[in-house]
Amino acid sequence: MAKLYFHYSTMNAGKSTLLLQAAYNYNERGMETFLLTARFDDRAGTGRIASRIGIEAPAETWDVKTDLFAMIAARLAAGPCGCVLVDEVQWLSRDQVWQLARAVDDLGVPVMAYGLRVDFRGELFPGSATLLALADELREVRTICHCGRKATMVVRRDAEGRALTEGAQVEVGGNDRYVSLCRRHFREEIGDRTPSGPPI
Repeated sequence: MAKLYFHYSTMNAGKSTLLLQAAYNYNERGMETFLLTARFDDRAGTGRIASRIGIEAPAETWDVKTDLFAMIAARLAAGPCGCVLVDEVQWLSRDQVWQLARAVDDLGVPVMAYGLRVDFRGELFPGSATLLALADELREVRTICHCGRKATMVVRRDAEGRALTEGAQVEVGGNDRYVSLCRRHFREEIGDRTPSGPPI
């Protein structure tokens, strides 16, 4: 039975690596996959999904106006497809996440969605919020804070290294400006908690 999966995490946890590994596993077993990524995310080149560890693959692209259900239906009409894998899903609209859900339910194809859960302000992205509500399975991709605890938050830093608390939610690139942290250290970075609190 086809399902909608949401693999979520903070920055630099290896989401794209897991996506590419899943695609490789399907392909190794003789099953085609359909990879999708955001058109405006051109860090690896337009229409490419790349991992920081050096692996990459071509992908079709979507933007805010793309009908993902129609796109997936057209791909399935062209031939068998074992799975649809979608990167950077935090930037999807609510309607586009529903399109993925309908593709699972009505077209019978598994969809694996990969993206961030929260932004640098600690707020859910619209696509992620809808996936948390609709996904059949939620899978957290874990990474750690500098203290060794699980990182669940991310800060965006300015040129002087200060944590920002305002700004546009979407900013492509600049991965070196983002740091994944546990909630305690996120609060310290944004000035919501002093470092002199009780030990971890």
